[in-house]
Amino acid sequence: MFRCGIAYPRCRWILPLLLLFAVIFDIIAIAATSGWVDDSKTHYANMWQQCRGPKEPFDCKSLMDYAWAKAVAALMIIGLILLIIAFVVSLVTLCTLRLSLLRVVGLLLLIAVVLQIIALIVYPVNFNNLIFEGHYDYSWAYGFGWGATIIMLGCGILFCCLPNYEDELTGMAKTKYIYTSE
Repeated sequence: MFRCGIAYPRCRWILPLLLLFAVIFDIIAIAATSGWVDDSKTHYANMWQQCRGPKEPFDCKSLMDYAWAKAVAALMIIGLILLIIAFVVSLVTLCTLRLSLLRVVGLLLLIAVVLQIIALIVYPVNFNNLIFEGHYDYSWAYGFGWGATIIMLGCGILFCCLPNYEDELTGMAKTKYIYTSE
């Protein structure tokens, strides 16, 4: 016999685990002291400041003097707060099998995705307009921000679809086989 499809009972622990990874990735992206922008020689920046100089100690200046940088920080932090709320609610919802809040979790995640996509697009556009001195690489911490956002997007879609499969999620559905050897 052959069975295909999603093992829905596994979603009860896989989805919160993915959200935990997204929380960790988002914290790394927000708290990183370097790694958003790097020219590999004399200039690097994170979400909060930019540093330059021929050698250490670098001369660092805050990016929080610019409105766009404040907006990026606010959007990333609000996205992280929504992600943490969604993580906690998903844990409670999936552990107690009270599935009425699954779409709320999905909606919170999709709102956080929109906020973080805006922040992750505004940052490089305005950074390059402000300080363009050649080629810049968007580095590991910026990548963690995108990684968290992509995980949140996938989880948000799944959380919005899961209430349609309540019986499968709780283990009450009858197994459907698409091939039998009769």
